[in-house]
Amino acid sequence: MSSEIESPECCPRFYPEPWDGKIFEWNNKKFIKDSVTTQFYMPLNFGEVIMRMNEKVARAAAEMPDWLCLSDHTSESNMDLYLAVDKEVDGAENVTLSGKFLSKAYEGSFENTGEWCRDFEAYARGKGLAVKKWYMWYTTCPACAEKYGKNYVVIVAEV
Repeated sequence: MSSEIESPECCPRFYPEPWDGKIFEWNNKKFIKDSVTTQFYMPLNFGEVIMRMNEKVARAAAEMPDWLCLSDHTSESNMDLYLAVDKEVDGAENVTLSGKFLSKAYEGSFENTGEWCRDFEAYARGKGLAVKKWYMWYTTCPACAEKYGKNYVVIVAEV
């Protein structure tokens, strides 16, 4: 019996193909926004914030398309989270994103983030695109990444 069956699912399994090397046009795509405290860019209360956001989504009977949650590292002490939702969520900061977005999936340790960012910048340039705004999508929590044997991170950038 595999450990995947024995352990409860926290994060759904992530499949990178729909997000790897894709361009999306978003027109007022709905998100709710919250903030995570970080120290030298390392999140301190990520789990607490995600649980708070999930509770608001559940109370609103909303859905989270693709479990998409974009992280915007605004400073070494703050990271804003944007959780995709299918409708307005009462009691949350509702925001929308519009524009053209390029995404590329990476797999491995978070220590590779700098390398991934350099690769993504070159990838975008190779497509004739300039990155306007970066987001990181940490697709699973550390426990689920270990359970699935893959730690996928998707860079999503407005171009």
